[in-house]
Order: sequence, then C-alpha cells, then structure tokens
Amino acid sequence: MSRLSRAPSYQLHSIESETNYRAPTDFSYKIVLRKPGNSNQTDVVAYKPQAGDLAALTDVKPTCISDLNRPKMPYILAYVQSVEDGKLSVRSSKPIMIEQDMQRNKHIDLFFVFLINLTTNVRIWNALHPNPILADLPIINKVIQTNDEKECAVCLSENDSVMIPSIKSYNLNDSQEAAITSCIKTWRCNHQNSHVKLIWGPPGTGKTKTVGLLLLVLLRMKCRTITCAPTLIAVMELASRVMRLVSGTLEYETYGLGDIVLFGSSERMGMDDHENLLQVFLDYRVEMLNKCFSPSTGWNASLSSMIDLLEDPRGQYGRYVTHRELGINQDEMDDPLSLEGFIKKRFFQYNEQLKFCVVNLSTHLPTARISLQVVTDMMVALDLLRSIETLLNRYDYGDERLSTATKTCLPVLESLARSFRVPEYIHKFMIKNLCLDNAYLLFCTASSSSKLHTERTQELDLLVIDEAAQLKECESTIPFQLPGLRQVVLVGDERQLPAMIRSKISGEAEFGRSMFERLVFLGKKKHLFNVQYRMHPAISSFPNKEFYDGLIMDAPMVKHRSHEKDFLHGNMYGAYSFINIAYGKEQFGHLLSKMNMVEVAVVCSIVGILFKEFNATKQRVSIGVISPYAAQVHAIEEKLKQTYSGCCCSSDSGFSVRVRSVDGFQGGEEDVLIISTVRSNLNGSVGFLSNRQRANVALTRGRHCLWILGNETTFIKSNSVWTKLVLDAKARGCFFNAHEDKHLNEVITTTLIDLQQFDILLTMDSPLFKHAKWKICFSKDLKKSMSNIKNKEVHKQTIKVMEKLASGWRDDEKKKIIVGDDDGCCFGLLQVSLIGDGELSLVWSVELEMVKGKSEWVIQVLKVWDVLPLLDVAKVAQKLHILFAEYTVEKISRCRYECTEGNLVVPMKWVVEDNPIEGQEDDRMQCLPTSGDAHSNLNPSSSSSSNLNPNSNSSSLGFHYAIAIAIIAIFVSKYLPWPIFFSITFFIFILAFLIQHLGFSL
Repeated sequence: MSRLSRAPSYQLHSIESETNYRAPTDFSYKIVLRKPGNSNQTDVVAYKPQAGDLAALTDVKPTCISDLNRPKMPYILAYVQSVEDGKLSVRSSKPIMIEQDMQRNKHIDLFFVFLINLTTNVRIWNALHPNPILADLPIINKVIQTNDEKECAVCLSENDSVMIPSIKSYNLNDSQEAAITSCIKTWRCNHQNSHVKLIWGPPGTGKTKTVGLLLLVLLRMKCRTITCAPTLIAVMELASRVMRLVSGTLEYETYGLGDIVLFGSSERMGMDDHENLLQVFLDYRVEMLNKCFSPSTGWNASLSSMIDLLEDPRGQYGRYVTHRELGINQDEMDDPLSLEGFIKKRFFQYNEQLKFCVVNLSTHLPTARISLQVVTDMMVALDLLRSIETLLNRYDYGDERLSTATKTCLPVLESLARSFRVPEYIHKFMIKNLCLDNAYLLFCTASSSSKLHTERTQELDLLVIDEAAQLKECESTIPFQLPGLRQVVLVGDERQLPAMIRSKISGEAEFGRSMFERLVFLGKKKHLFNVQYRMHPAISSFPNKEFYDGLIMDAPMVKHRSHEKDFLHGNMYGAYSFINIAYGKEQFGHLLSKMNMVEVAVVCSIVGILFKEFNATKQRVSIGVISPYAAQVHAIEEKLKQTYSGCCCSSDSGFSVRVRSVDGFQGGEEDVLIISTVRSNLNGSVGFLSNRQRANVALTRGRHCLWILGNETTFIKSNSVWTKLVLDAKARGCFFNAHEDKHLNEVITTTLIDLQQFDILLTMDSPLFKHAKWKICFSKDLKKSMSNIKNKEVHKQTIKVMEKLASGWRDDEKKKIIVGDDDGCCFGLLQVSLIGDGELSLVWSVELEMVKGKSEWVIQVLKVWDVLPLLDVAKVAQKLHILFAEYTVEKISRCRYECTEGNLVVPMKWVVEDNPIEGQEDDRMQCLPTSGDAHSNLNPSSSSSSNLNPNSNSSSLGFHYAIAIAIIAIFVSKYLPWPIFFSITFFIFILAFLIQHLGFSL
C-alpha cells in the first residue's frame, strides 16, 4: 500500500450489475474503464486488466493511503474475475452505491486503482489446500522426510555410456558432467519411488548451460519433463538456450520442435520481441495448427483438392463453369477463366496452402502425432509440386513434360492422403490439449504450471526447477503436485538473492524461503559446480573467499592473458578496484528511494570516458551499471540520456550500457560492471545493502572489470560484508580515492556546486582545498550567504575565486582592495576580492593558527568571512574591527607579512621554542615551499628562491637600526685596530641578515 501513489489508476466509464448479482453475498458488476486523460465517454481504455487483479474503487485518484478512507466514500475492493471485449467482470467487497447515478449519466468520478494481481497467491492457496482425494503428493511427502536418499546399488552398476547419450562434445567439466549423469540415473531408476536432487550453481559456473544440456538429453530420451522457474525472464532464457542446442540436433529441418512447448502470457513475455521462441510458443502453435486443421483450407482439404485437380483438371474446370452459371460461389463471379487460367490459379492456391501446412505441421505437431517418414514424404511432395509450378510458368497446359511431372507427383500425394490425416478440431482448446499432452519438454513459470492440472491428461516424469533458490517454498508446491511426478531436480544457489518479499511481516515469517534453502538447512546433499568461467580472477577472489569458502576454482580461460582487458588507462581502471567517493551525500529521490548524485556523476563520467575510448579503439565493450536503489538507477539512466545519449546504444554497435537494480541483474553479466552503492553517512548505516546475498549478486556480474563506487568511512563503520571488502581492496592494492584523480575530482566538485552542497564544499578537507597551498577556513556567515544565492553561475565564480586565493593568487596591486589601509579600520587585515562583474565581493583575511608537531608552529591561514554586495562590506568591516582590535601588534604584523614565490603568495610559518631564553619568545620565520602541504608540513625547508617583503614595523625598524650601526662602525673604524674593526663589522652584518631573513625583532 505504500506504493499507492504510483499505482495505475483509471476513471470508470460505466458500471452495471451482473445478472448473477446476489446481495449480500455476491456483489457482481460489469465495468468499463476510460482512457487516461480523455473525457470522451465512448472511448474505452487501452489498458486491459487481467483476471485476478485486485483493485480499489474510490471517488478520488489517491496520492497516499489516507485518500482511500475519505468520509464521503471509503474505498471498495474489487476482484477482476474475467475480461471480455473491454468489459471487466468484478466482484466487490461492498455494493457500489453510485451505480444508478452513473447509468443516468450524472457526472460522478469513480476510479479503478490497481493494487496487486492475486493469481499466483490464489494458486498457492489452492496448492496448500489440495483436494485430499485428487491430490498427488509423493514428492511433497519425500521432501518432508529429512533423511537423504541413498544411491541405488543396482543403478550404480550400470554402464553410463550405454544409458546416457554422449555429451562429451559439449566440453563439460567433471562436476557438470557428473550432475547430468546423476540426474539421468535418478530418472531411469525404477527401484526407488521418488527423489529430490539439489544442484548448486554459484555465479559463472555454467549452470544455465548445464541445465540446458540436461534438458536436451532428457528430450532425446523421451522423458516427459516440465521445466519451471520463478519468473518469465528466467523461463525464456532457459528455453532460448535449449532451442539453440536443439536446433543443431534436429533430424529434418524443424521437425521435432513440436515436442517442446513454452506457455504463458504472450503480452507479459513480449513474444513480439522473441521470434526465436515463436516456434515453441503454445499460443502461436495453436493458431498455426488451427489453420492447418481447418476443414476448408487446412491440410486435409488442400491435399484432397490438389489430388482432384491433378487427376481431373477438366472435370474441375467443368464444375467451376457450372457454379458460375448457377451463381453458387459469389467469390468466383469475376471475369471467367480459361481452362489453363483456371488450372494455374487453383494449382497455385492449393500449392501455397500445402506449403503452409507442411511447414507448420512438421514444426508444431509433436513427433508422437507425425512421423519422420511422413515429414520426409511431405518434403518430397513439395519438391514435385515445385517442379510442376515451374513447368506451368514455362509451358502451356497439355505439354508432355507437364503431364509426366503430374503422373510422378500424384502417387506421392495419394500416399500421403492415405497415411496421414489431421484431426479437424473445431475448438482451439482441443488443439492446446493435443500439444500439451504429447510434448516431452514443457517450459513455464511455477505458478503457470497449475494449468496442467486441467489442460494435460498425460502424466509427467520429471520436474526441473531453475533458479530454485528464488522460488518461494509455498509456490514450489504448485508444480510439485503435478500428476505422475517421481523425480525433482532443483537448480540454484541459496547464497544469491531469494524471492522478493515486500512485506516486512512476511519476510520475518520466512515467507520468502525457498524449498532449496529448506533442504540445504536440513542437511540435504548438494551437487556443486566448482569451476567458474565468467570472472577475471581479481574479481572472483573476494566473493569466492567470502561467500563460497574458497570452493570455486577459476577456469583456465579466465586466467589466460586474453581475458585481461584494459578498457581504460590507469590502475584505478584495472580488473578490480574500489573507488572511494568520500564527498558523496545520500538523499531521498525517485520512488522514496535513496540516491547519491555525486556517485551518479562519477558513474556517468566513467561511462563517457569508456565511450570516448571505444570511439578511438573500436574495442567492443558491454557495460553494466547496477545499484541497490531504484532512485539511483533512475537518476543514472536519466543523466546518461541527457549527457551521453549517443553511447547508450544497442550491443550491435559494439558499445552498450545497461542500468539495472541488483535484483534485476541476477543471472546477467557484462564486460565492465560499475556498482554504485549510494550509502554515504557517518554512522555506518548501509540498510539492506548489508544483505550478503544481494552483495554476492552485485559482485559477481562482471567478466573483465569490476569497479565499485562507495564511501570508505561508511563501509568501515558498517561492520558488514562491505567492511571486509574495503579492507580486502586495501590489502590487495585495489583501493583508490576518486578525488585524487584529476578528472573525477573536477566532476565531483562541479556536482557539489550544482547541488549547492556547501556543507561538503566549504570545509578544509573538501576536494577543492585539501591539497591547496593555503589552509582555508570558512565562517558560518559565508555558508549561509552561499545558500541564499540562487544563481549557480555565481556559486561557480565565488568558488573559483576561493580556489585561486588558496593557490596563492592575489589581485593585481591596482585592483587590490585592503579595507582600512588608509583610515586604520581593521588594521589593514581585511581584504576584498570582486566576484564576476563586481556586484558581489568576497571578504577575507589572513589569520594565524597554532599547529603542534615535534615543535609548535604558528602558520598563516586564510579566513573567508562572507560574500556580499560591495556596498555592505563596510558593515562587515565594522564588526570585524572589534575582533581585530584584540590582536597584538605582533600578531597583526605576522598576519600582514607576505612571502612570494614567483607570482604566488605562500603562507609563512614561525616556530615557537619550548624554552625561550630570558623570558623572550624565540621564533624563526619561514616560507612554506610550493611542494609542501600548507596544512601539515611542519619541517623547516629552504626558501632561498623566495622574495621576502617585510611589512611589519618591528622587522623594518630592526633593519634600519642595523644599517645605522654599520655606518657608525665605518665612521669610527679609523680609530680602531683592524682586527677589532673586522669583528664588529662581521657581527653587524650577521645581525642584519638575521633581522632581514628570520624576522627577529629588536
């Protein structure tokens, strides 16, 4: 119900009571829905709800749950029983009181709000409450028994090569081949009543390939098998795999595909986009066979008509003429045909019908209903008819060659007429039952398998459930009760994602637990696929160790040098890396889900770099971007469309990008996988990201490269699997900071500015200022003013000025504004830098900060006070004058002291001795070198290249005082001996040097 605001809702066009309306037990109605946003009362909505839909009927389009319980009209629940010709037959929980008003065309709004489809839930309920007389429960009873089955001693002694068709040519490893052999033996065993086998397929171990080969072997051995999966996507993926395998083994073109049936909802399966599966899709098959079974244009009628035409063409023409004269066939009342024209027209008509029937009968009929010999004879007949067609186009009727060809063809057609006839069913459900009853391999979801209880009369032998760890235990009981089943093979991995359960209450009650997981918990033996073929060893290392106890080996192919792809330059973009996004910020976004726009920007930037590299090298690459949060997936998709619309193209072009949630990516794989983890907070909260199964899926989708984007601090504090992942990445040298990469740092900074996240930007540790020459501090007034400025361009200009100041840039002397230089206000400490066109100004000053290390240092730092109109600077200056008035003369002089390196001003620092002599502070002045870190470099270094510009009164006075002493000494030198004069002169110049370069004051 929390997703109510996003539920499909439609206005009712009309409503009327059903004939079986029986209050107060049966409130049945017929309703028609209106097209969204269309006021035309005659338009019927294109959306057609399905039987089993549960909806709320309400007088307002709801945006939240409280909208359903309005005093005027509380909501009414409606269950869709059937849909026919745009009309919905529904049963409501209460009588709909406005029905008569709507029939009188009064303007009353009533909305149909879709809530959920209950079809699967109803099927589960029925499976859990079976008819005790009709129920078939041997497999269910076997599951209840906790003891594991023992291998049959008789079957163990049989020769596998005799019992099982060869699978050596498919390059299976030992564990895969053993799994297939074990399943076949179990099915062939007649000495034990029932078996349940578990096949454990970790990521990349060839699970789908092996299951496909198992089904191929079972098909060859005529084992009646039903294959289920939790979702239609999984079912269609497995069916496609089997189709590719079967296509190379068919004895005659498409003959044999009739033994395979895929059924389900055509609309939900999107069959229009899966033409490769149409040949085995039940609904399509029924349509094609219905045409072949047609009494007027089907196989029987077309074959009979062709034989009659070839045997007695003149007699057929005579009947045609007679019918025209009597006006029997109105469709033949056009211009009369000659004998030759009639023969050609009818021959071509019957020939096309026969071609259609031969192709579709050989493809869609099960082999139990049409033999290979019949299909071969059909193909021979088509070849002979093709020869006659060629002769008819070249020669006149009556030509000897045409007569000879006709005599050759007739016996083949007559033989077919005697040996093979199709049933002339008048109802499609009869054709459907024919296909289901005679098929050897069926594909459907576990829920849809319930249809076989009523639509198939033949018993099944074996049930295979793929992705069994994702199928709810209660839902698996639906196929488990199909008639005749003795063996079940469950294929899955309980260490990957389980079934999706939205309700917390249901989750806590283990409603989402699978039968696979239950049996593993009970100690049931699993057959492990122990070789992975997908991931580069650098990618598989952590998941293998963390989730599979090191049981999985890397195949030789992934360890080969050819599997190592360098799609981008730099260690950060190697096979495996954790990229620390230290300056991201999680927030709520689309669908009330979390997102991190800094990670979005970084992801899209990396995709853009990959696209640029692809254009340069033309190296094919498929990219997967996954995130656990729907809002992040949505944000990445939108930004990719806006920024790199040209790169999100199909795989046919050689470059493809797929953005999905973690849950939506299970079973998928890509060349490069980028994970956006989103979470970024100080308390280590990672939410459902801490789920080990979800983490396992996310980390095992990449083939050649896996790049994980996340916040180191959050993960380290989370005490989850992500903590181990970060520590593992650091230990392996695969940990990188995004802000240390020049390009990504620019992307992060730009994004933070666009998002106005000044709480991150305006700090000493932000990516803008962390490595600047000057340490920079920010006042609260500045952050407040920046937030009040709505113009993003002004934000960028202001940030740019602060960046330049931190790098040592200063205004030209002509443009330099020092507040109070003339009138003494602020003691010349306060400076102003103009922003953009000069409407705004940045107010700042140089301050001093004590830094402790091996020694205590006083260092110059920048303090940015505010950004405001130039006219308001005086007000700020008055306030700051009070603060600056408390500074000592010495502090003011040090704040005003400037040290330059080239055109840049670098901060000064002074060391303060622990034990000053005779109570005087002994300090030494030094410029911070360009290569030093303005925040943390406490070691003195040479500054011989620096040009010192003393501004303090004390150092200037000391310098002139030293010069005066030198002049006096020279004047009196004629009265002193040379050794004494030399000593005095040397002492004076040393003193002058110390005053000038080390800042000693006298």
